Parts: sequence; structure tokens; C-alpha cells
Amino acid sequence: MKHLITLAFLLLALGCAREVPQKITSVLDYEKYLASNGKLSIEHALNELTFWESRLTKDSTNIIALGKIAELHTRLFSLTGKLSNLYTSEKLIAKSLQLSARNKDTYLRSLAHNYITQHRFKEAKILLDSAYQFPDNKRATEYMLFDVFMELGEYQKADTLLGNIKNKTDYNYLIRLSKWSDYKGNLSATIRYMEQAKTIAESRGDASLKVWIYSNLADYYGHAGRLNEAYEYYLKTLKLQTDNVHAKRGIAWLVYASERNTVEANRIIDAVWTYHKGPEYFLLKAELSKFDRNGAEATVYEDNFRKALLTEDYGAMYHTYLIELYTNNNPQKALSLAKLEVANRATSETYVLLAYAQLINAMPTEALATIESHVFGKTFEPKAIYITALVFKANGVLDMVPELKLDLESAAFELGPLRMREVEKL
Repeated sequence: MKHLITLAFLLLALGCAREVPQKITSVLDYEKYLASNGKLSIEHALNELTFWESRLTKDSTNIIALGKIAELHTRLFSLTGKLSNLYTSEKLIAKSLQLSARNKDTYLRSLAHNYITQHRFKEAKILLDSAYQFPDNKRATEYMLFDVFMELGEYQKADTLLGNIKNKTDYNYLIRLSKWSDYKGNLSATIRYMEQAKTIAESRGDASLKVWIYSNLADYYGHAGRLNEAYEYYLKTLKLQTDNVHAKRGIAWLVYASERNTVEANRIIDAVWTYHKGPEYFLLKAELSKFDRNGAEATVYEDNFRKALLTEDYGAMYHTYLIELYTNNNPQKALSLAKLEVANRATSETYVLLAYAQLINAMPTEALATIESHVFGKTFEPKAIYITALVFKANGVLDMVPELKLDLESAAFELGPLRMREVEKL
């Protein structure tokens, strides 16, 4: 009885703490970065593109020009979210691979990286297997193979490879060790290894490395509830790269999830959206509308998200988002798409979406089997824990739900206040 009372008080205390907005950000800190709409970076990339395209016009087989143009289209995709740049880059890299007499492994890795961005993970693995046959730069290929193994759910292969490439003085190894620790649910180790990678990046003075590490470290600090540090590192990212989309979205989430300020969060998102046109912003704004209990507005945003995916061929890049949307209004389509996503990459995260789709389609027994075989104890992602709790509850496995609910309470920031409303119903 004493334990039950303690648990009740703990749940109440966590719930109360979560409902009190926590002020983390200041407009004065980031306002100057919102004014940086990517214009200068985009113009610089376009000017470079014009130069290299002129070189290619004179010689269509100029492999150096092809590589530079491909690289610039990749950069423009990162800056603008414009899908055509990603596909143009793919074609140029493929042509470079075809024309090259040397360094084919380099082009194979570049093309694999492009495929990873498109969520074409199986095809990326084929390319990397080919690259591994070349004697040079095997370590670079191994790093990418680890990434692909993780995306495909081939965790044992990823673990074995990580052991083979162990080198704690190598930045690339440390960020992958951090990723592995995150998969294993060891957030403190995840952060520790990322901080070690940060030390290396700073010692090199490489701005691009620091931008990557600062923005990702900020995410992990947020997951750990270290929100002031998360905010600090988003700002450090923006100091180095004023139009960094990831950092601005991170601050928008802080403003929303910690401070409950949907007006300011929307303003930040709108500022990013002026130059980066990814469809995911529709879903961010839909969540903010739902939190404000404006269901009609949220529906419009979700419809616009689906329309955006129909307008351009995003392939499998947004399947996980679509599955969740379809569970609300087209359960059969959600189930079909979830099966397709599992076939594309059989990870714990895709299996949990399959379980959710099965549950929504009145298949609780099948959902439980999916959770027990592929999810429970195999992933520590808060969304997966939430869906696991739903499936357990639907199947009468009630003894585990309070413990899972406590785990979710500790991940309140990562899940966001809207999802936490649902957690309270468990």
C-alpha cells in the first residue's frame, strides 16, 4: 500500500511539474538569426553552380565539374528542402560513377549517401558493399555501413562492425558509438560520447563539424531534460551557421514544449518556412493547432501535408508520418503502408508503427505479437513506449502500464504536451 501511495504522489508531482511552463528561451537571443533567411547561403551556392555548369558546358565529361555540381545540388537541398535538387544530385553522381576510371569507391559512397537521404536503404547497402571491394578508404565505407545496418534493423551486424572499427580518438567512431548507445537506451553514454566527439571537432576548428555536433548534442540534451543546455547548443549552432534549419526548429520545439507558447513557436516555424520548404512544417503547425484545441485548422495542415507529398515524389521519406496520419482516418491504408515500411527497413521503430496500425484495425492480438517479438525491450524511444502501453492495455496486460507511464513522464519534453495529454489517459 505504501508503494502505491508513493507511486501516486510521484505521478501527481511529475504531472504538476509538466503542466507548469518552464521559461528557457529569450527572443533577444535568437531574433537576429530568424532574419537570416538563407538568402546569402543560397545565392552563394547558386553562383558556384553557375560557374561549374559553365565548365561542364565546355566538357560534358568533366568529372570534377560533375562532382562539384552534384555537391552543390545536395547543399541546395539542405538549404531549401527542394526535392529536385536531391534527385539532380543523384543523377550527377551516377554519371560521375559511370565515367570515373579512379576513386569509384568515393562515388559509390556519395550515391549511397544520397539514397540514405531518400530512405532507399537497401539500395544504399548494395552500393556500399560494392565500395567495400575497393582497397582504399575502407574505414569510410564501414562507417556508412554501420549507419545503413541501423536503418535496416540489422543491429547485430551494426554491433559487430562497431567493434571492428573501435577507435575512441576518431570523431566518426564516437558519433556512431553515441548512436548505438541511444539505441540501447543509455542516454548518459549517448551524451558522453557525443561530448567527446565535440571536443575533437572543436580541436580541429572545423565549423561544419561543430555545426553538426552542436545541433545533435542539443537534441540529446533535450531528450535528457537538460533544456538550458539544449538551448545553449542550438544558439551555438546558429552562431556558426545563422540559417541552420535544425537549430531553429529545435528552438521552436523548446518554445512550444517547455514554454507552451504556440504563437512564438509558429512565428519561428514561419521564419524557417520562408526559405526551407519541407512538408514536415505542416505537421508541426498541425500539432500546435491541436494543442490550442483548433481541430479544424489542424485538419487543414494535415491535408496540406498529404497534398505536398502527392505534388512531388518523396518516395518513402515521409512514410512514418503518413502511417500515423492514416491511423486517424484511413486505418486500412495505415496498415498497408506500415507493412511496406517494415519491408523497407525492419527496425523496432517501424514495427511499432505496424503494431499501432494493427491495433487501430481491431487486431489487438496481432499488435501484441508484434510488440513482444520486435519492440518490447528492443527500443527505448518514447513514442514506441507509448504505443507499447496502448497495446498492452488493449490486451489486458495491465501490470506493465504504470511502469511504462512513468517512463513516458520522464520523456515529457521529447513527446511534447499534446502527446502527454494522451499519456494521462493510459
